[in-house]
Amino acid sequence: MWLVGRPLHSADAPHQAVGRAVGLAIFASDALSSTAYATQEILVVLAAAGLGALHYVFPVSVAIVVLLAIVTLSYEQTIHAYPSGGGAYVVARDNLGELPAQIAGAALLVDYVLTVAVSVSSGVAQLVSAFPRLFALRVSISVALVIAITIINLRGVKESGKVIAVPSYFFIFITYVTVAVALFKYGTGTLGRVVDPPPMEHIGEFGALSLFLLLHAFSNGTTALTGVEAISNGVTAFKEPRSKNAGETLLWMGVILATLFLGISFLAAPVGAVPSESETVISQIARTAYDGRGLLYLATIGATTLILVMAANTAYAGFPRLSALQAADGFLPRQLTYRGSRLVFSRGIVALAVMASVLIIVFQASVTSLIPLYAIGVFLSFTLSQAGMTRRWWKVGRLPPGTEIHQRETVLRSDRLWRVKMLSNGIGAVLTAAVAVIFAVTKFHEGAWIIVIVIPSLVALFFAIHGHYLEAARVLSLDAFGAPPRVMRHRVILPISGVHRGTVVALRYALALSSDITAVHVSSDADTSRKVEQKWGLWGNGVRLVVLDSPYRLLLEPLLDYIKNVADRRQPNETLTIVVPQFVPRKWWHQLLHAQTAVILRLALINRPGIVITSVPYQMAPELDPADAAGVENG
Repeated sequence: MWLVGRPLHSADAPHQAVGRAVGLAIFASDALSSTAYATQEILVVLAAAGLGALHYVFPVSVAIVVLLAIVTLSYEQTIHAYPSGGGAYVVARDNLGELPAQIAGAALLVDYVLTVAVSVSSGVAQLVSAFPRLFALRVSISVALVIAITIINLRGVKESGKVIAVPSYFFIFITYVTVAVALFKYGTGTLGRVVDPPPMEHIGEFGALSLFLLLHAFSNGTTALTGVEAISNGVTAFKEPRSKNAGETLLWMGVILATLFLGISFLAAPVGAVPSESETVISQIARTAYDGRGLLYLATIGATTLILVMAANTAYAGFPRLSALQAADGFLPRQLTYRGSRLVFSRGIVALAVMASVLIIVFQASVTSLIPLYAIGVFLSFTLSQAGMTRRWWKVGRLPPGTEIHQRETVLRSDRLWRVKMLSNGIGAVLTAAVAVIFAVTKFHEGAWIIVIVIPSLVALFFAIHGHYLEAARVLSLDAFGAPPRVMRHRVILPISGVHRGTVVALRYALALSSDITAVHVSSDADTSRKVEQKWGLWGNGVRLVVLDSPYRLLLEPLLDYIKNVADRRQPNETLTIVVPQFVPRKWWHQLLHAQTAVILRLALINRPGIVITSVPYQMAPELDPADAAGVENG
């Protein structure tokens, strides 16, 4: 309790909602943090065409910002159309069908996992830029940070927002200051170039600048758009009016992201920044702007490190909510809908942490290695979301005035902007689909093929889970079930290894169930069996005893064969109950010293109809009467 805080009452849920200021920190930290590495990822591709090609970073960034504006405006419409949240998943489900919805869900879940891995790894890369000696510890530091963020989020939405708000706003402030100082020096002609630049890294073989290379750089830079959809997924986390607060937060996020991204991309060329794993581009710009590694430089690196680590929080806000939506629809395990003691989807949070940590370990916390896996999923979800909104506006245009299109809202045909909205969403869907294809083609051999396989596999898994839940619902349904069947006969089998207090307690319970009881003892030693028969004659209360010879000294196999033979001959509407005496010691490890017969019988007989396995525990508590110490656990 001390780690995640005191439990919250269900009635406290409305008080856990957040306003625009905290909402910006929680849901926009991922998108804003991408300014720390998006420019570098463009440069790392352009570097393959030589230093002269690095000047194309700004035009490529402008094209990305245009795409950002289209996507942001599209999701702003989504927020108002779907105030209950859900983003691309709900839009695709309501307008395109289950298959597109599950594709969007799979793409977003993969993106959220990668968001944590990339953000934390990039944050540690900033730290390593300032303190190179930590390079060998980057994986351990990254995993430790994931654990810390997980604990913060398990404490609840409101508390995690308070923790994240300070570093998020400090990053925005210090980055604007750094960009402003650098632009001022550039305007006055006093901005120098990077002193002792790090070794330049690039992707692919050296060659001439080509359209393919520019498209590759563009696809790398579109990582700046990851996280834009998070606010539309988490509308329900905002205070009322939810859609208004969420929409305004999204627009503010878009403006801040665009200006910081363009500023950093513009400055990369004048300062001569080069892409490198050993020092990030933002570090090179900061130490050039501040003429070394002084206090303001360290503040910039510290703020960038914090925002990149905190950016993972966007995924912690989105992944559990989305997985809970899919679980409620029956496409993921129902357990993911469970809200923990702090009113958060704690099981989804833990699942996200485990998967992200595995990725960090496998890819050794390398941002360049993780990036190729990153943006395909999010752009696929962008495409499905905007295609769904396009179809939605088309349906709105065909409806007569006042017709309800969704249960929770009424959309009137008198909305004169529906054609404009349909056109803008349609253009956005085409553009984001093109980016997804470009990303898949240009990065296929760098690891993107993994995502091309993973997303269809996840969709197949979702439908397999859904098929199971549908089958379970059909089997458990009372429709056409008729009158409840009356049990005409109840038969009990009582396996015993010896005659003792636990056996007597189990016999008393069996007699309360039925008068048709058979005690069964498996004999591998004649002398022991004779003693069991003698004691049973005294304590067995007249119940018949069957002794099964076991010349090969097997214990469970003869018992299982006997039970199965009795079960095969049972009468209609007859229930066969296996009552198993179970000795319960006072210390948990003492359980290892006793045979777990009830557990083994359950596993062996669970699939046979008409059989119930009941364990009757006898607690090792000398101060209690044996009859009082016995409880019943139905299996």
